[in-house]
Amino acid sequence: MDKDIHHPFGRRIIPMTSIESGTGRELLPDIYCFTIQIVNVCLIGRAGTGTFVLVDAGMPGSAGAIFSAVRERFGEKAKPKAVLLTHGHFDHVGAIAPLLEKWDVPVFAHPLELPYLTGRETYPDPDPTVEGGLLAKISMIYPNEPVDLGKAVQPLPEDGTVPFLPGWKWIHTPGHSNGYVSFFREADNVLIAGDAFITVRQDEFWKVLVQKQEVNGPPRYFTNDWKAAKRSVEKLAALKPETALCGHGIPMSGAGLREGLEALVSGFDEIALPDHGKYVDGAQ
Repeated sequence: MDKDIHHPFGRRIIPMTSIESGTGRELLPDIYCFTIQIVNVCLIGRAGTGTFVLVDAGMPGSAGAIFSAVRERFGEKAKPKAVLLTHGHFDHVGAIAPLLEKWDVPVFAHPLELPYLTGRETYPDPDPTVEGGLLAKISMIYPNEPVDLGKAVQPLPEDGTVPFLPGWKWIHTPGHSNGYVSFFREADNVLIAGDAFITVRQDEFWKVLVQKQEVNGPPRYFTNDWKAAKRSVEKLAALKPETALCGHGIPMSGAGLREGLEALVSGFDEIALPDHGKYVDGAQ
């Protein structure tokens, strides 16, 4: 691992969880979702092959859980070809330093996200004033410092292809962060949406705890460009995904996903956009 990597919140314990924590789900033969507290990571690759690509890196302190899930699915000596990041918020890069220390593999992200992954810029502060439930109100405790992955991180290819994943493309879907990306495979219409939209109401404590499934907009307390977030949801819905794995919530497929996305697109301002919050003014 690059010795210059700096990870300011790697040892913090973030006090939130759900009944799905520690659960793995095979959505397709080569798509595996693993839940860590309240966030999902994705392992792309067939079980038992010993190799895969990891999408996102979970909560702080979750490296052990990720290593265990990898061993169980791919074998004792398995390691990824790469780590892909939808973005760099704390719950998606929380275990990146210990993962890279063991695996020493490349990390890929959108060029606009690199300042937050190389220590040059700090994310906008979370907004505890935003309309929402308990998890929004306590968002001031969530880390927003940048990690510094040094030379380990590099930009995704300009042509939209995804390293080590033939048939996949990355899609710029900003709003939740400037350099946010989603990943899509047209052959079977599978979408890794991360937080561009999610399948749980992320600011409501009870809904997160029990993982009540509903298609919703990005987490309110960390989204700072609602106009872009709305356009990104429209872009992803136009793909007509058959299966979607999001950063938060139980994965969805089929009619429930399609109908949920249609409702979100047509009613984004009512469903997703908060009534108030410091990043909301002028968003409509």
